[in-house]
Amino acid sequence: MDERVSFRAAYERFPMSIKGAFVLRGADGMPHQVRVEAARAAECAGRGAHAIPIEPAILEIAPTMDTFVPFEVPTTELPAGWYQLECDVVVDADPEIVRAGSRFAIPWPRAAVRRGTVAIAQKAGAVSLDALECTGDVIRILYTSTHALHAKLSVDGEQHPILEVEHDDDAGRGRVLAYPVLRSHQRLSIEVRGEKPVAVALP
Repeated sequence: MDERVSFRAAYERFPMSIKGAFVLRGADGMPHQVRVEAARAAECAGRGAHAIPIEPAILEIAPTMDTFVPFEVPTTELPAGWYQLECDVVVDADPEIVRAGSRFAIPWPRAAVRRGTVAIAQKAGAVSLDALECTGDVIRILYTSTHALHAKLSVDGEQHPILEVEHDDDAGRGRVLAYPVLRSHQRLSIEVRGEKPVAVALP
């Protein structure tokens, strides 16, 4: 989002849905006109999106007052995955796609996901790949490096979606967060930029 309008999402999780509102406020001390056209829950791995039913609206956004656009996402219609809320807006005649709120997961069946921790203890150039943690909704690759890790993941030869890389410059450590691995998966490959891939047997 540009610096003219602050755009965030506030919501709560319920057993069958996510309910909340997009919250808009002028961010540069000036009023703005915002046209809200559509919204969706976009799957973070690029595997599609689920439309969120909202009424298109033209809003006058003030710099000192929040404007709310309510929404509800029926989670029973979403396949397992990680999602980010997106909204198509037009700010003062400029079209934009804004992403609001933190990611949320629609859980995988417990029996379908691998769990456990594996010590990797291998080097990929200047990077030390330390361990792999597998949980119900994410895997974490722990590493030691002076810089944030640039890597690609694949599972049984298929590209595997990375959610984000968290790095602590002071500690020289970080972790890669990615989609969970399933019981049907056997091997994870970690390809650090410019280095030979490191293969890890899954727990």
